[in-house]
Amino acid sequence: MDTIASDPRRLSLPVEGLSCAGCVARVERALTALPGTRDVSVNLATRRASLVLEEGARPGDVAAALASAGYPVASTETVLPVEGMHCASCVGRVEKALSAIPGVTGASVNLATGQARVSHGEGVVTAADLGAAVTAAGFTVPAEAEAEPEAREDRRAAEVRALRQDFGLAALLSAPVVVLDMGGHLGGHAFAGVEGTAGAVVQAVLTTLVLAWPGRRFFRAGIPGLLRGHPDMNALVALGAGAAYLFSLVSTLAPQVLPEGAAHLYFEASALIVTLILLGRTLEARARGRTGEAIARLMDLSPKTARVVRDGTETEVPLAALRVGDVVRVRPGERIAADGIVLSGESRVDESMVTGEPAPVRKATGAGVVGGTLNGGGSLDLRVGAVGAATVLAQVAAMVERAQGGKLPIQALVDRVTGRFVPVVIALALATFVGWLALAPAPALGPALVHAVAVLIIACPCAMGLATPAAIMVGTGRAAEGGILFRDGAALQTLQGIKLVAFDKTGTLTQGSPVLERAATVPGLSQDEALRLAAGIEGRSEHPLAGAIIAAAKGRGLTVPEAEAFEAVEGFGVAGRVEGRAVAVGAPRYLDRLGVIPDPALVAQAGTWAEAGASPVHLALDGRHVAALAVADPVRADAREAVAALLARGIAVAMVTGDDPATAARVASGLGIAEVAAGVLPGGKAEAVRRFRDTHGPVAFVGDGVNDAPALAEADVGLAIGTGTDIAVESADVVLMGDAPRALVEAVTLSRAVMATIRQNLFWAFAYNAALIPLAAGLLVPFGGPSLSPILAAGAMALSSLFVLGNALRLRRAGGRDRVTAPALAARPA
Repeated sequence: MDTIASDPRRLSLPVEGLSCAGCVARVERALTALPGTRDVSVNLATRRASLVLEEGARPGDVAAALASAGYPVASTETVLPVEGMHCASCVGRVEKALSAIPGVTGASVNLATGQARVSHGEGVVTAADLGAAVTAAGFTVPAEAEAEPEAREDRRAAEVRALRQDFGLAALLSAPVVVLDMGGHLGGHAFAGVEGTAGAVVQAVLTTLVLAWPGRRFFRAGIPGLLRGHPDMNALVALGAGAAYLFSLVSTLAPQVLPEGAAHLYFEASALIVTLILLGRTLEARARGRTGEAIARLMDLSPKTARVVRDGTETEVPLAALRVGDVVRVRPGERIAADGIVLSGESRVDESMVTGEPAPVRKATGAGVVGGTLNGGGSLDLRVGAVGAATVLAQVAAMVERAQGGKLPIQALVDRVTGRFVPVVIALALATFVGWLALAPAPALGPALVHAVAVLIIACPCAMGLATPAAIMVGTGRAAEGGILFRDGAALQTLQGIKLVAFDKTGTLTQGSPVLERAATVPGLSQDEALRLAAGIEGRSEHPLAGAIIAAAKGRGLTVPEAEAFEAVEGFGVAGRVEGRAVAVGAPRYLDRLGVIPDPALVAQAGTWAEAGASPVHLALDGRHVAALAVADPVRADAREAVAALLARGIAVAMVTGDDPATAARVASGLGIAEVAAGVLPGGKAEAVRRFRDTHGPVAFVGDGVNDAPALAEADVGLAIGTGTDIAVESADVVLMGDAPRALVEAVTLSRAVMATIRQNLFWAFAYNAALIPLAAGLLVPFGGPSLSPILAAGAMALSSLFVLGNALRLRRAGGRDRVTAPALAARPA
């Protein structure tokens, strides 16, 4: 579906690929040649095309014309809540309807979250276009206010209540039908001869009430879909229960129209089908609510109000009223209201809901805090730095929701099968009916109907639709509780198959807080003078080693001078002028690059330090090698344990670093790492990842710095430390908010558990249908084998979805270690 302009409509579209006046001219020609367009103008500075569409013209045609000219419209993504989906067939219908809209480049619908993610050209497709397509497919899109998380939870709770009420009513009405049917059997006449009795009439009335009242939801959703040629699970239930009901009604009111001896009552089957499936739906809705409760708990950690300090007076305001720059006071034991910087006070803050680490972190003036974390025994005044969607908590929730809404590659097969599943089941039920009618001894109409209904009811597309998304939802939520954030659900599948993990050294295997241990200088230059000049040039650098040199200089009470003409050469070092002198600090290869002759005594001393595990840094002054500094970064306490755990899981471990080979070898040896790529320039890290992939297979890379971004992007799975730089996080598939090595082991363990659960769920969903549909069709009856009644089929179908959800919920207990996480925090009094 594409909106056709009924009145002239102005469009302003972002266009990609514009780089010169020639591009502008080509785009203008392409748009001017399009029928129904006028007032075309293209702005190179803003990279936007503006035009007016006349009546009958379509935005989708504009997007297609731009794409054909080689200048596509910039893509964006819209998240759309969709209500009324119950099975995998519903998912396929919504995706097909959305993908058919001109301008839409991709649509992914998640049954577990009830959301559609649609990729389309910005400005080409509107939310109204998407909503209209969903509505035309037979589903509903709630209003914007109703799509908020709180409103979604309210609707989910209301749905559970409605299902529970409908199930209770259906059970109440079905019980007498079952009793009367059993009484007929006990009386010895079974169904035959009861068509005119009061019992049959009572069963007819009660079953009519069951189908018309609590069972109406199946007919209201199923019949329109059937008539449109898009049947779903509701259609199967409506056909099965309706067929049994109508046959029984004819047997009661007009048995003469049926072949002799064919009149039977199946009211109890019709009523119990509805009752049992309502029971299954009720339990399923409750279980589906539990799959996403980790993120709901996470968002509930934010307090509802905050104490804002204005002119020395505290005022309690709603959290939504907070603004960036406000000063907020946090009392002991309270939750911090928003992200910000501590202005005064000192306390220890429990950040386990973000990092997964239980140890509280000391916070004092200048320290950053995260909204939703739990303050300890001190009082803090903080300046608000982020509110709403910009807070860490909101970004974590958004990242997890995006991962939960994505589809794994393994889902592609499921989608192909489920797209044809319901029509195939209806065809099988029809074939079953015809087969029994033609081959079974007379009167065969009753058995033919029973087996056809059983086939309709036993089939369960719900289990297929929930097998993958339910596991992803629980798995990514459990990961978030442990400080592991999957940016993309597909990373879950890829991570479980990695063969090698390559760690960056600094800040990943080490603590990222290097300290200056030793210094050596040439005769005539004091260590303090060398350190002072080195600190002056390093003051402009962001490298972790620079911080160690500056801290050492200040620790000795030295005044750090300002640098001029500063230049940083990535992977080598920094240079500039300090107090009029040419100063350069960096690796030995930087001396070679600058043409500085190394001092043999300093080089020998640096080699000794490197063999002990320190990182040597060299200082050149006015073109002369004058000093060597030994900077050591302590290894993380859990790094060796994490490396051993990976090796025990059959995963090879490597270390990639720009450090001196001797330093890298010493650190790797202490950690039990056999493969080392040392002295690697930033661009070389990506090449190292490629080499590891050629020799081992799929590679995961773990890093935290700007120069790790190429390697993170090159790896099959890139994992970035959340405390690292923003560019590294953007390049990564997974963000580790806590202790990197140990969190990585947990991420691998959880990924394997999620994929194992998905495989179990898919096996169950497919094996269930493959095994029980033939049984329901009665294929074993001619050989003396069993068959399934419609009632047993309804019970089995309800249990199939519950098995898939229950199996997915087991993932809430998956993980590598005991610690305080979001659920434990949520249970604490604030």
